[in-house]
Amino acid sequence: MRLFYMSFVLWLLSACRVIRSTCHDLLIPEDAEFCKGGLKVIYPDLIIDKCLIVPQKVREKISKVWGPPQVHLPGVKEEMKYTLIMVDPDAPSRKKPSRAYWRHWLLVDIQGKSFMNGDVRGIELSAYTRPTPPKDTGFHRYQFIVFEQPDDQTSSLGPQEKSSLGNWDPQEFVQRFGLTGPVASLQFLTQNHKD
Repeated sequence: MRLFYMSFVLWLLSACRVIRSTCHDLLIPEDAEFCKGGLKVIYPDLIIDKCLIVPQKVREKISKVWGPPQVHLPGVKEEMKYTLIMVDPDAPSRKKPSRAYWRHWLLVDIQGKSFMNGDVRGIELSAYTRPTPPKDTGFHRYQFIVFEQPDDQTSSLGPQEKSSLGNWDPQEFVQRFGLTGPVASLQFLTQNHKD
């Protein structure tokens, strides 16, 4: 009887871990609905073409190893220029985003053709910084947002924006330079790989 009881307890603990993991990996509707427009972000071992939670097995790679992803957006206009923004709205945590928005990547003057082949080239106003959520801060959303640029506009960052990646206002940037959209948006969620 005691052996049966111990076996049952071990099975229950195992089942709880599986259930917690499965439930933990489900997106809330707000997060799932963010992705629109057919944007695709490609890392070496991870293709993101819908809103998702990054699997545990690649969280360390996305935070410490991989550089900027390829970014594909079919259906763009070849002759248009675009802006790509990557931000973390959950800095330093989703519960207390006192440093939101954290700017992870900002490219302007991207030709539509480069989006079609996934080799986004443009003027880099903010170099790519890897998603590195602090330990014990839960899941962070990493958002990629694409806007159309007016032909006659040159975008830039002001001195204060250049001095810090945190507390950036992407909406103000969009309005200041007359960007249209978003044309497409995509996000993934990840947490510190040691959590």
